[in-house]
Amino acid sequence: MSISKTNCSASSLATRPAHLLAVAVSAASLGLVPGQALAKQSVEERLSALEAQLATEKPHANADQGFSFSTYARSGLLLNSNGKSAPGGPFLTPAGSVGGAVGRLGNEPDTYLESIFNYKDVADNGTRSLYRLMIADASTSSNDWTADDGALNVRQAYVEFSNLASFSGIFEEASIWAGKRFDRDLDFDVHWLDSDVVYLSGTGAGIYDVTFSESARSNFSFYGRSFQDFPTNPNTTTGTSDTDNLIVTANNYFGNVQWLINGMSAADNDQRIVGGAMEAAETGVQTMLAYHGDSFFGVSDGTFKTALLHGQGLGAEVKNIGADGNLHEDANTTRVVAYGTTRLSDDWRIAPALMAESSKDRYVEGDEYQWMTFNTRLANELGTNFEMQYEASWQVMDLKTRGYEGRSDVDGDYARFTVAPTFKPQVGGFWQRPEIRVFATYSTWADELNRYATDDALGAEDFGGSQWTFGTQMEVWF
Repeated sequence: MSISKTNCSASSLATRPAHLLAVAVSAASLGLVPGQALAKQSVEERLSALEAQLATEKPHANADQGFSFSTYARSGLLLNSNGKSAPGGPFLTPAGSVGGAVGRLGNEPDTYLESIFNYKDVADNGTRSLYRLMIADASTSSNDWTADDGALNVRQAYVEFSNLASFSGIFEEASIWAGKRFDRDLDFDVHWLDSDVVYLSGTGAGIYDVTFSESARSNFSFYGRSFQDFPTNPNTTTGTSDTDNLIVTANNYFGNVQWLINGMSAADNDQRIVGGAMEAAETGVQTMLAYHGDSFFGVSDGTFKTALLHGQGLGAEVKNIGADGNLHEDANTTRVVAYGTTRLSDDWRIAPALMAESSKDRYVEGDEYQWMTFNTRLANELGTNFEMQYEASWQVMDLKTRGYEGRSDVDGDYARFTVAPTFKPQVGGFWQRPEIRVFATYSTWADELNRYATDDALGAEDFGGSQWTFGTQMEVWF
């Protein structure tokens, strides 16, 4: 069988995809029987027919269809100088009770994982669908079997439709969803602090990417969240009342600028008893103005983000939107966040972060919570698989609790420094994982912070002042 018998030139065949050529030279694929001459119909004509057929058939394996899996996980051992498990975590300090995080490197004693299962499909009309299931677990036990003290949980279960064939105009690029989920665009964090800038989740429905112009688009959603049952009669603990916090969200983008606004209402939450009084908020509002930069604050290559958040009533928990039912009706909170990443040289990277918050009348009339955290992570690449990581974190706080939940007023600071030799498949950036680390951490804090609460780590036995901790940890995501 000779190609020279056909009308097809070598130059025209060269423009065809390789997989089509492989199919074309098969007699079966070309519809020929053994001994039949190719001259009956040119290879070029057959290839054109085959391409047209494939273009109309539903694909069976591509990025828009089938199952996929992704994960985030960390697991580590944190020990004190006596070889015993040590308390840890980004929210270790008194300010952590109101969202004040400190650096996480060499400061995490847990195993935490998220397993995300996706199924994608494409309808004959081109509409795409996504089903996502996310399962998470957390434990501070070092054992291999932790069913008794783990926290296995379904965190997301939702369906999303995009590229809808019937949508046009400003909705042409829109997608719709319903179920239990994290908001797609309201789940961005300061990784070094393991703290979201803003976080919205719950069960509801929404529409993303309503596009008004090349630089202006909006997302709209409706979420429900459930507060825990609470006593409604100060003289008994048996009377309870269920309440749901309903949240309406408009998330707007204008180029690099993001403006978010949330309104919320929780019927009957004003019957909740907080601090001996029924003054809990029943409604609230939260807003955020953010900028997503494509350089390191305009002075070098890299990235940065800044955000200003404010909330009142149920919106005074400005990060975990709608998650705190104990907020006072007059509560108001303002938070500022700034962080970024850049290179100092070919071998050195730096990632500074600043987060500060002021909150008044948060839980009890007249209380006041103020804190500020400054954190910096450095990395020195010493080989293709090895780098030294360093992290310094400093937090100052002034917390006037007015006796809320038996907590005392404190005013002081907390500081920590970590050295972490780190191995990875290939160095080159802050976001490259997996990593295997060993570390040593020194922490110190004002003695006054030890008396904030009887149930927090500071002031506990073997953890009452300056501390050395040691450990190892892995972290992975894909």
